[in-house]
Amino acid sequence: MADAAGDEWKSYDDFAAGIDTYRKPNVSLAGTTLEVAFGAASTITLSFLDDASVQWSATGEIVEAGSTDPYDAVESRPGVFFVNLPLTSREREAITVMFTRATNRAIITHSVIAPERVEGTPQVGQTFWAGTTNEGPATGAEPAESRDLIGMRNVYRYSPNHLYEHMYVSTQRYAWQCLEGEQRGHGDMDLSTVWKLDDGLYLFCFREFRISVASVWLHDLGYGLNTTGIFLGISATGQSMHSRAGGYIYPLGTVRYPDAQPV
Repeated sequence: MADAAGDEWKSYDDFAAGIDTYRKPNVSLAGTTLEVAFGAASTITLSFLDDASVQWSATGEIVEAGSTDPYDAVESRPGVFFVNLPLTSREREAITVMFTRATNRAIITHSVIAPERVEGTPQVGQTFWAGTTNEGPATGAEPAESRDLIGMRNVYRYSPNHLYEHMYVSTQRYAWQCLEGEQRGHGDMDLSTVWKLDDGLYLFCFREFRISVASVWLHDLGYGLNTTGIFLGISATGQSMHSRAGGYIYPLGTVRYPDAQPV
C-alpha cells in the first residue's frame, strides 16, 4: 500500500468512509425515555420515538432548547449504551450521551464546530459533564477525568482498510499514526480528553489541529476490547458532516513513568 505523501494531507471525507465497518450494530430505544441530570441544575430528556428519531429537550448548560432529531444507539456491553444525536435542528452540533445501568451514571458530550478556523486551535470544541439517569439511584464513583490511559499504546481496527495506533501521552494529548488506510504514513499529536465511566469503560475524545474534526468514543477496555464512536467535522466541500465509527482494540502495552509524571 502506498504511503500518503506529506503534502497530500487527507480530508475528513477521505478517512471517514467505511470507518464504521466493524462498529457494533445499532439498537432501538423506541418507546423509552431517558432523563439525565447534570451540571448546575441542568437536564436533558430524550424520548425515543422509533428506531432512528428522538424528541429531546434540554435546560441549563447545553442549550435552552429542544427538537426532534435523528439518533443512533449502540449497546457497548450489556446495560451500557452509547447514544449520539447528530443534530439536524442545530447546524454544526452533536450531543452524545453514554450511560450504564449498573450505576445509573452518565457522561454527556456537546461537540460544536466554531464558525471560523483559528490557527493553533481545533475548530471543533467539546464540553463534558457527569450526570445521573432517571433509571434508579446512582451508585459507585461519579464519572470524572481519568489518568488511567496515560502510557497506554493500542491499535484500533475499524475496517479492513482502517488501522490506527494510539499512544496516550498525558491528560491533554495523544499521538496517533495510520498503519493502514487513506492516511497511511500520516500522524500527529492532538488534544484529547479521557473520562472514566465505570470499570474498564472510558470516554475518549480527540480534537484535531490539521483537520476540522473531533470525535467521541466509548472504549471498552475490559474483556470486550471494542470501541464505539462518532465524528463531527467539516467536509472537503466546507459542509458540516457527521460520521459513525467503531471497531476492535488490540493493546500493545503500557509505559509506566518511574518518577516525574505527565500533566
